[in-house]
Amino acid sequence: MTRLRFQSVLALLTLLAAALAQDGLVPKGPIVTAMPADAVAVAPGGSARVELRFRVSPGYHINSNQPHSEFLIPTRLKLSPPASLAPGAVVYPEGKDLSFAFSPKEKLNVYTGDFIVRAELRALASAPAGSYKVPGELRFQACNDRACFPPAKLPVEFEVTVRKPRS
Repeated sequence: MTRLRFQSVLALLTLLAAALAQDGLVPKGPIVTAMPADAVAVAPGGSARVELRFRVSPGYHINSNQPHSEFLIPTRLKLSPPASLAPGAVVYPEGKDLSFAFSPKEKLNVYTGDFIVRAELRALASAPAGSYKVPGELRFQACNDRACFPPAKLPVEFEVTVRKPRS
């Protein structure tokens, strides 16, 4: 591709992206954000629950963990704890049934505003005392009242302290 042709294509793509952004088809900032999670403490062989708080920006929604249609992408939390910790059950909030301009007769089960996902972690009986970072990601698909966007992943991280075993 010649340099002039490349610059023309780049200019056209820039104009298209600007038009889509003005039309509300491209988000102007993050749609979902994660609040810092409180640190969690657990004894070896014990379990603890962490609450992960998320916020969906005004004007947007994301599919709940149990959307009404198999064709919709559910919100899912995946944790990747270190070897001394094992993930347990993840509990999602109930979604809200809402209808939108693009399909006014159909109700979608979604999260809007603030919502909390709770996750259980278990420390192995052999877990050494110490502080561990637990990374993960929230996978979701966001929409506004006119368009849905490609699925996205939001990184999350929190700290778990394994206490010294009692003597």
